[in-house]
Amino acid sequence: MTAQRSTLTALLFTALLAACGGGGGQGDSASAAPPAAPVVEKPATRADASRFLAQASFGATDATIARVMDIGYAAWIDEQLALPGSSHLASWDAADLAIKAVTPTASAGQDQVFESFWKQAVIGPDQLRARVAFALSQIFVISMADGTVGQYPRAAAAWLDMLGSEGLGTYRGLLESVSLHPMMGMYLSHLRNQKADLRTGRVPDENYAREVMQLFSIGLVELNDDGTARTSGGNALDTYAPADISGLARVFTGWSWACPDWPDNGCFSSGSVGSVSDPDRFFKPMLGYPQYHSTQAKAFLGTSIAAQTTSDPGASLKTALDTLAAHPNVGPFIGRQLIQRLVTSNPSPAYVRAVSQAFANNGAGVRGDMKAVVKAVLMHPEARQLSTTSGKLREPVLRLAAYLRAFKHSSDTGNWRVGNTDNPATSLGQTPLRAPSVFNFYRPGYVAPGTAAAAQQLVSPEMQITHETSTAAWVNYMRDNIASGVGATNGTVGGVVLNRRDIRPDFSAELALAGDTPALVDRVATRLSYTAGAELKAEIVTAVNSIAIPTLAANGSNQAAVDTARRNRVNAAILLVLASPEFQVQQ
Repeated sequence: MTAQRSTLTALLFTALLAACGGGGGQGDSASAAPPAAPVVEKPATRADASRFLAQASFGATDATIARVMDIGYAAWIDEQLALPGSSHLASWDAADLAIKAVTPTASAGQDQVFESFWKQAVIGPDQLRARVAFALSQIFVISMADGTVGQYPRAAAAWLDMLGSEGLGTYRGLLESVSLHPMMGMYLSHLRNQKADLRTGRVPDENYAREVMQLFSIGLVELNDDGTARTSGGNALDTYAPADISGLARVFTGWSWACPDWPDNGCFSSGSVGSVSDPDRFFKPMLGYPQYHSTQAKAFLGTSIAAQTTSDPGASLKTALDTLAAHPNVGPFIGRQLIQRLVTSNPSPAYVRAVSQAFANNGAGVRGDMKAVVKAVLMHPEARQLSTTSGKLREPVLRLAAYLRAFKHSSDTGNWRVGNTDNPATSLGQTPLRAPSVFNFYRPGYVAPGTAAAAQQLVSPEMQITHETSTAAWVNYMRDNIASGVGATNGTVGGVVLNRRDIRPDFSAELALAGDTPALVDRVATRLSYTAGAELKAEIVTAVNSIAIPTLAANGSNQAAVDTARRNRVNAAILLVLASPEFQVQQ
């Protein structure tokens, strides 16, 4: 890296820290959100609509802005919630058939899961469902970076479908679907988990019992409904103890594959008997095998299941999940994380309380109605207000999605071949469903050390994967994407030799403004950022004006040079906005 590029990277990284509360003290008053004003039904400006869509979708488009301005926030949410979900499993299966038609011995893989994700994110009509599913995938984590999960990409596609459907059902239903999904069973090792054996010293695996409490339901400390910790003598109260983990671990024994010959021992161990198996067993809910399920008493979280003479894994599971779903921590614990993933890293206690109350009662006496929870997250007055603590850093996947939606893009193959984007030095440093651990790409309570945000006890989760390497990579990656298109390079498609990247931009409207730099920059900045101000635009205008457009010769002999200069102006304007804190921070 040249000294000039290193300096630029350091400046961009410092700017991001400042935009996330890390570039200078704001005083004690910055830690408190302003009093919430009533939510207006419709956005007053296109910028207001764009800000809402940054929270509720993968990014604003002209069409979605117009729709929100026409029908209002609540009606748009209701309209989105009524849409059927896209099927990643169906997309994966179609891709697999297409691949096999060309190469019978080949099959679809992880790339086809990514393709389905990006297709839905960029052009899918069910934007809210997709955005919520992505948020939930970072709370209820499985990862194809793990070898046991990564070898079953078809099941990972089905996992996304499950999050899209159950994630807008009830929390209790979602928790059961998560707990019985074979990919979660493999990832957290409760698939084929067996009861204790005193003779061999075997005890039930406690991995899932621990994480279902710590990460998927109640968290580590008892919470008030506003998300603040309950204390005794100045100390936070633990939600569970080792004995609760051990008791709950007994519930998660005896669960294994869906199998035609259930509950045969062979079904439990391998999912098949005599080479007969269910081809969908990798995503069908696991079944309870009584012979492997613990009949011991099970005590956890103040609930007791008496010792059984006849094993009944289903009854034990129902009691356990009912107990977890009814715990008073679930509303504030899950609600706060959804606020963080969709709206702001540092919601006020009043904001968390409102979402917790929606979780407790959707207005019709139903607890855990996830549609009501999502609507409460997006419709709270604090979600619509700007303050010194509002907003969050856009994680890399959301940045790329916003860019692809802001300018019309198409896929040569129709497959949206973005591919694996794990590498933080050359790509996004983040790929959907490839978190490094069950703790996600970053922790919800992460505090960027040495920043003003930290001094004010503010969290900035996405900063955990933001550093000089990833900051430089974002600029370099997007410079190439703007100039050459996004994703894998295609050879021949439909008999046409392309030899170009799959996802193609249409900058015709921007190219038409290349000779009018202020108009070009205003259009680009407005499409990518609802907070871009006059100062940023003026700086970008100066930079873009440094790219001279030659005068077209009378005979048009230098048309190529003119076209190149105009395109370079468009590329520069877009890149400079994408590199700015005004874009990278979802205020």
